[in-house]
Amino acid sequence: MLTAQQLVENAKKHITELNVTQTAKQLNQTEPYQIIDVREPDEFVQGHLPNAHNIPRGVLEFKIEEAVSNQSTPIVVYCQTGGRAALSAHALQTLGYTDVTSIEGGYEAWIAQHQPMLTI
Repeated sequence: MLTAQQLVENAKKHITELNVTQTAKQLNQTEPYQIIDVREPDEFVQGHLPNAHNIPRGVLEFKIEEAVSNQSTPIVVYCQTGGRAALSAHALQTLGYTDVTSIEGGYEAWIAQHQPMLTI
């Protein structure tokens, strides 16, 4: 039986993780990226990336098509520290999304590097 950490490590072998600097550069390009925050709603309201859509990890596979119907749209996924985002990125690839990246270190790394964030 695998642990949750082993599942995350396995997912990371199959996805692309970008550090905060790489992600910020990618998001500043002209291409229309979709940013998906897979944390729970109470985490999202405390702070999130600008233009992020909140789709919690537990319902991602059921709700992603509402937010991103074109499977070739670039998607950036993040969570608090990177584990849920890695699992989510792998799930999105399994669903056929072709341009998915995850933020290495998640939201914690994003705010530690003083990147823009919003609260509700």
